[in-house]
Amino acid sequence: MSERFKLINLNKKIISCNKCKRLKKFREKIAKKKRKQFINEEYWGKPITGFGDLNGKILFVGLAPAAHGGNRTGRVFTGDRSAEFLYKCLYKAKISNQPFSENKNDKLKLHNAYITTALKCVPPGDKPTNLELKTCFNYFRSEIELLKNIKIIIALGKIAFDACIQFYKESYFLKNKNYIFGHGAKFQLPDNKILIGCYHPSPRNVNTGRINKEIMTSLFKKVLKLAS
Repeated sequence: MSERFKLINLNKKIISCNKCKRLKKFREKIAKKKRKQFINEEYWGKPITGFGDLNGKILFVGLAPAAHGGNRTGRVFTGDRSAEFLYKCLYKAKISNQPFSENKNDKLKLHNAYITTALKCVPPGDKPTNLELKTCFNYFRSEIELLKNIKIIIALGKIAFDACIQFYKESYFLKNKNYIFGHGAKFQLPDNKILIGCYHPSPRNVNTGRINKEIMTSLFKKVLKLAS
């Protein structure tokens, strides 16, 4: 069975997952209580899967789908302001074929990269429980195992970075003090992959000047060079 076929089967399992009742209830509640600008749009309201180049060497990881982004569109980092900023930078770094990620049918493609979330459902207050994360790590682990060329993991935001460390602590002995988040901070992981911290492409970080297109694009270009 090919890796592509295995990933298709995994994604079917992810989409149909109802293991975490709190998350199921919350994602469906959001799907019913639509924002005004999306009132005529049918929300996805289910777990979301990863997306991108199955042979890529770079794995971008967010914590979870956004309430009116991935939970609405059905694709990770799609259809919200964070996605708008992120893909402008990915395009400038020549990792994506277009500078926007609006919906699942917008012909977006990634080059040498795959993007996913540690948690597949949007959590209340963006705060999953440890049990919810642990449950979803089974899917995250399967993704990483199937993406055999991954050399670098880029954690989009501190909470995604912390989730990655928590994930690795399931299989290895890691000390939190040895993995301190920072934009561009680089760490060797026990399986020889490299974990890199990256500010989240949120409007808050952009509007406060913590991050801008030049800083984000510069990091992505460095990561591409490192991956090659």
